[in-house]
Amino acid sequence: MISSVPAVVPAGRMGQREQPVFRLTGNVELRPWRQDDAQSLVDACADTDIQQWNRPGRDVSLEDAQQRIARWHERWKSEQSAIWAVAHLGERPVGLIGWGDIDLKGGSAEIVYWLLPAGRGGGVMVDATIRLSRWAMDDLGLHRLRLTHSVANPSSCRVATRAGFSLEGTMRSALLHADGWHDEHLHARVRGDEWPGA
Repeated sequence: MISSVPAVVPAGRMGQREQPVFRLTGNVELRPWRQDDAQSLVDACADTDIQQWNRPGRDVSLEDAQQRIARWHERWKSEQSAIWAVAHLGERPVGLIGWGDIDLKGGSAEIVYWLLPAGRGGGVMVDATIRLSRWAMDDLGLHRLRLTHSVANPSSCRVATRAGFSLEGTMRSALLHADGWHDEHLHARVRGDEWPGA
């Protein structure tokens, strides 16, 4: 008789709860996206650096952005992804961070993020990555977290390293960008790895 492996995280543990809000240093919070945040998403889709390393889409209208935000809320409830706005208290978002490709049964997810120019350079993405990684492992119960980026993107490599994601290798010709296929670094952390500063 073949025994099945139980799910690492039981279904419902995420989607049946409200999406949490996290406070970081410098009056920064990670919170669910709201419909009135749509202009920040439109701005991100027009930013050349974000376009270079992500696939936000071009020429995104306010209505498109609002529909995308609504889908993020649906995907939280269906336990497929968990996306937060990065914002200073009471202000419009300057970034996005979250977990895509969530596999509760297998206990894994991949982090995604970007920052608008107003949010860059202060270390906020490292802090946000650590905070959401702790939530994903300690609260949600995932076992393995991934972070991938083009080898031509040293900023993301620094975020990964400072947030305690070990470099596991290079995936050749792994992602198509506007200028062609890019090799990607694969970083990961697993349950039991030490947290930065511990």
